[in-house]
Amino acid sequence: MPQTTRRALAASGLAMLAPPRAARAQGATPAFPTRAITLVIPFAAGGPTDIVGRLLAETMAQGLGQPVVVENTTGAGGTLGAQRVATARPDGYTVLLHHIGMGVIPTMYRRLAYDPVNGFDPLGLVTEVPMTLVGRKDIPASSLADLVAFMRAQGDRFNLADAGIGSSSALCGALLARAVGARPTVIPFRGTGPAMQEILGGRVDLLCDQTTQTTEYIRAGSVKVFATPSRQRIATLPDIPTTTEGGLPGFEVTVWHGLYAPRGTPAPVRARLTGALQAALREPKIVQRFAEIGTAPVSQADATPEAHQRFWTADIAKWKPVIEAAGTYAD
Repeated sequence: MPQTTRRALAASGLAMLAPPRAARAQGATPAFPTRAITLVIPFAAGGPTDIVGRLLAETMAQGLGQPVVVENTTGAGGTLGAQRVATARPDGYTVLLHHIGMGVIPTMYRRLAYDPVNGFDPLGLVTEVPMTLVGRKDIPASSLADLVAFMRAQGDRFNLADAGIGSSSALCGALLARAVGARPTVIPFRGTGPAMQEILGGRVDLLCDQTTQTTEYIRAGSVKVFATPSRQRIATLPDIPTTTEGGLPGFEVTVWHGLYAPRGTPAPVRARLTGALQAALREPKIVQRFAEIGTAPVSQADATPEAHQRFWTADIAKWKPVIEAAGTYAD
C-alpha cells in the first residue's frame, strides 16, 4: 500500500475516533454577543437616566462589537421597564439601566408581576448624579439654615414640588422633610420639567432635583440654590455647600444608576457585559460628557457585580423606613 494511502487511512481513522466539533462544543457558552443587545431604560427619552443610558449604549457597543439599542419602556414609576427585563430570556441580549428607584421599588410597590430583587443579576454601577435643593428666586431664605427655619415656620403652607411617587425628587423631598421635622405640602408633577417651570414662575417654593436638570438654571441665576445632599461638593458647581456643611448631617441623596441582566444569565455573558461596562466608563468621551451634566463615572471597583449588589442592598434598607414612615405606597 502506498505510503500516502496509509497516511490518508490513518488520518481518516483518527477523524472517526475524534468527537465531532459540535459534540466537543457541548456545554460551552457560545460567543457573545452575536447580535444587537437591547438596553431597556424605564423612563422617557430625554430625561436624566435616558441621557446616561444613551451615552453608555453608544460606548459599550464599540467594545462589544454589536449595536446596543436603547428601548424606552416607560410607566408605573419605572416598574414596567424593569418587568420587561426581569421576565426576558436570560441570555444577555436584554439588559436594564435603572436608577435609585431600584432601591425603592421593593418597599413602595407591594404587588408586582415580577420579583424586584431576585429577578435580576446586577452587573455594575454606572454613575451617581448629585442632587440640588433649588427654590424660587424670591424665597425669603439665603442659606440652608434659613430654609430649614422657613420650612418649620410655614408648616403645610410651604410647598415642595416633585415628579410623583417613586421619583428621585419625591424621595429627596421626603428625606428632607424627615430631616427637618416639617410637613410641607407636596405638589406632584408629571416630571421635573414642569416642576421646574413652577419654580421659575415663583409658584412653588422648593424642588430637589438632579444636576442634569438644574445646572443651567443655577448658572443662569434663575433659581436660588441652597445645598447639595452629597458627601462632597459638586466639581462643576463648587460654590454650592453640602447639606452637612449647611447643618443637616446625614441627609444625603444621590441618584445612582446601575446595569442589570435577568436573573440566571450565564456567568461568562455577565462577565462580558461587566467588562464592556468597565471599558466604557474609562473612555475619555464618557468622562467628559458625564462631567458636562454634573456627574462622573464610578470607579472601576464599583463597576462590578459585587459592589453593585452591596450598594443596592444597602439602599433598599435605607429607604424602607422612610417609605414606611411616610405611609405612601404606589399600589
